[in-house]
Amino acid sequence: MVAQAPGSARLVLAPNVVHLDPEPAVFTAMKEGWARQQHARFLKASTIEPRLRLIDRFEVFTGLYPWQWTPTDGEAFITHLRSGANAIRMSTARAYEVTITLFVEYLLDRRYGWVDTCRERFGQAPQVVFHEANSVLHTLEYEGDPRRRPLTYDEVQALFDAADARPAQIRGHGRKGTLTALRDAAVLKTIYAYGTRRTESSMVDLVDLRRHRKIPQFGQFGSMAVRYGKSSKGAPPKRRTVLLVPEMDWAVDVLSEWVHEVRPRLAPGRHPALWVTERAGRMSPRSINEAFTTARDAAGLDGALDLHCLRHSYITHLTEFGYPARFVQEQVGHSHASTTAIYMGVSDEYRNHLLEASLKRRLGDDWDLT
Repeated sequence: MVAQAPGSARLVLAPNVVHLDPEPAVFTAMKEGWARQQHARFLKASTIEPRLRLIDRFEVFTGLYPWQWTPTDGEAFITHLRSGANAIRMSTARAYEVTITLFVEYLLDRRYGWVDTCRERFGQAPQVVFHEANSVLHTLEYEGDPRRRPLTYDEVQALFDAADARPAQIRGHGRKGTLTALRDAAVLKTIYAYGTRRTESSMVDLVDLRRHRKIPQFGQFGSMAVRYGKSSKGAPPKRRTVLLVPEMDWAVDVLSEWVHEVRPRLAPGRHPALWVTERAGRMSPRSINEAFTTARDAAGLDGALDLHCLRHSYITHLTEFGYPARFVQEQVGHSHASTTAIYMGVSDEYRNHLLEASLKRRLGDDWDLT
């Protein structure tokens, strides 16, 4: 028996095994076809593979195949994940619901033929699992953990002090790792000074540090070319150039020491990466995360703070320094000003300053808040 499967693939069942249960083979073909569809859209493997794992997880939870899934199954799955000590967050629930919905929409698309295939073989067809009445509505721009926030100036200083103290502590214990501890301190300071993401920071090469004619006093560290910025789905990485602002001019000394004194001692050879390992490789995003976590814990900061909070801090502090919103948006590579605003957490002092300036413009110097 031969059946035409969607996506130009053919599902072949040999005559002598027709009596065997074909459900697993059809389910596999469905997932393969959906994966091809996503690859054709140039989605990354890091997007596709977790989606497929979730579909497998949902199938195991229900004990049913996609043509048997109902809205009740979807509701039971989310209810189960919301229970217990490790309950998922609202944003995670929505992501799961969207992924399952995308898979079902692929199956329901007549151009792929799965509806007819399922009816012919199993007497059932896929149906909508999540709809407006049983899925999380997207009503807010930001639904992340509210504990993730910009660091205060004192917290930034405490973080850097803790990172700077590690090389001496390692030497004092007679252990290896002094050079990598120096590197970790430098990379955290650079991330804050340029407001880059972890992957962007990992992928920066030496040649990406460049002079800028408007700020010649910063030498080769006047700007950073970000060539692996966060991409939109199905699009190549976005590029931008980040300028070093005068308030972050201390980063010149940090980078100069790293590039000219510390990095050569790691013997990177001809490796182009700015941040290298002891084995002459590129420092990974995970290692950058670990550098932040180590310094954060040593500084006694809130465990909910993560590396991305340094980017929140950069946006907030540039705003408090008085830079225009459009400049800040372009520095961090956001397509929309609303996204930049989500990251912002200006202090009460800054808000009071804005209020005072506004009142002076409107009422003159004789205004009084009391």
